[in-house]
Amino acid sequence: GSPISTEERRFRDKKHLNDITAARLPPLHHSPAKLLSIEESIAIQIQQKEAYEEMQAKLAAQKLAERLNIKMLRFEPEGEASMQYREVRDED
Repeated sequence: GSPISTEERRFRDKKHLNDITAARLPPLHHSPAKLLSIEESIAIQIQQKEAYEEMQAKLAAQKLAERLNIKMLRFEPEGEASMQYREVRDED
């Protein structure tokens, strides 16, 4: 047989795979995996844990507020709201 170039062989193998299966590899959207040092890995894990705990605390506070039916209103002790409770007296 006549020798074929590697590019031709690759094309022929790919065509053969296309003929026998409809499965395709998904396109690579992210960069390939890279090695991290232990310090970098620990720093990333700590950062992710803190973000997760903060999110869990916010969710827990929101659920508790909904359960207790707490409404957050603006408090203005020197504003218009405090004037509504004062009695109006005549000077006569």
